[in-house]
Amino acid sequence: MSEDRSDAFEAFVFKNRGALLAAPAAVLAACGKPSALSVTLGLPLAIAGELIRCWAVGFSGVTTRGDVVEAPKLVTAGPYAYVRNPLYLGNFVTAAGFAIAFTGKNSRLERLALTVAALGTMIGVYSIIVPHEEKFLQSQFGEEFERYCERVPPVIPQAEPMPDGEGEWRPEVIAEAESKTFATFGAMLAALAVKALRA
Repeated sequence: MSEDRSDAFEAFVFKNRGALLAAPAAVLAACGKPSALSVTLGLPLAIAGELIRCWAVGFSGVTTRGDVVEAPKLVTAGPYAYVRNPLYLGNFVTAAGFAIAFTGKNSRLERLALTVAALGTMIGVYSIIVPHEEKFLQSQFGEEFERYCERVPPVIPQAEPMPDGEGEWRPEVIAEAESKTFATFGAMLAALAVKALRA
C-alpha cells in the first residue's frame, strides 16, 4: 500500500472509529447473558474506564470528538503524564468491564468469542489510529513530541507521572465532549439492566 493510500485508510478508520467500535458492543449487548456475579465484577471496571476517559477529556477538551486529528497544543499533564493514550486506555477498560458484565451465563466458548470480538476489534482500530494521530503530533510539535514520547509510554501507564506536564484540567468541557460517550454508556447500562432482570 502506498503512503498516500495508507494515510487515507488511517484517516478513514479515524473518522469512523465510533461506528467501528459500536458494532462489537451491539453484538455483546444482543448476545450476552449476564449473571449477578458478572455484573458485580464487570460494571465497576466499566465505570472506572469511563472515569479515566473523563479525566483525560478534562485535559484534552472537545477536539477528541473530531472527524480529523486536531491538537491546538500538546497536552502532557494529568493522565497524559502517565500514558500517551489515556482515552483509549479508558475505552479498553470500559469494554473489558462490559465484556465481563454481559457474559456471565454464556458458555465458555461464547464468552471467549464475544470478548475477543469486542476487545480484538478495539485493538485493531487503535493499532491504526494511534500511529495516525502520532504522525500528526510529530508533524505539529516536532522535537517537543519526540521528547514526550521518550518520557511517557504509549499504552501501559508508568507508575510515576512525568513531573513537568503541560495542560489545564477543565471539567466544564466534559459534558459537551462526552455527550456521545455518555449516551453509548447509558445504552449499554440499559441493555445490561434489561438482560439481568430477564435472567
